[in-house]
Amino acid sequence: MCFDTSDATTLETILSWRRDVRHFRTDPIDEAVLARLAETMALAPSVGNARPWRVIRVEDPALRAAVRADFRRCDEEAAADYADEQAAAYRALKLAGLDAAPVQLAVFTHVDPAEGHGLGRRTMPETLRQSTAMAIHTLWLAARAANLGMGMVSILDPAAMERIFKVPQDWSFAAYLCLGHAEWDDDTPLLHRAGWQENAPKRWEVR
Repeated sequence: MCFDTSDATTLETILSWRRDVRHFRTDPIDEAVLARLAETMALAPSVGNARPWRVIRVEDPALRAAVRADFRRCDEEAAADYADEQAAAYRALKLAGLDAAPVQLAVFTHVDPAEGHGLGRRTMPETLRQSTAMAIHTLWLAARAANLGMGMVSILDPAAMERIFKVPQDWSFAAYLCLGHAEWDDDTPLLHRAGWQENAPKRWEVR
């Protein structure tokens, strides 16, 4: 399969318009679209072809409430790390879409899966977590190509997430994802637009 410049341009456009979305509409997502996204996520590369990510679609209101409660606790602790104007700026940020996103996914990494038979991870076991990260990014781009927004909630306690979802001991919390139709499209990262951190390009170092 050979791709041409139009394919490269389309991919660059999707990458440019991929945002960490926190403002969602509550419209439901068609189940067929969600099924395609799950299939696309499975195309992500993984060490030893182990595919160590484990995804829980969170529908139970009690589970969602527990996640929101942990977010609020962690958010308050994080806010205490800042002072004066930066503290005010932090509190002004919307840092999660937990209140409106119709689809929410808890993602874990199986840290010792039988799949892959240990190939490629003996000296670098962190490649399992890296594989999960690549699967999340694959899902993120696929969602954007489907005109959906996705956001990652990182202000959570991993140990609390593992307790809330009662996962096996060899599952490590990776991410909590919010998925849905964004309230608006924006090609500028929210933190850049809010003045928190500029989205400056990084140059490759040559040695």
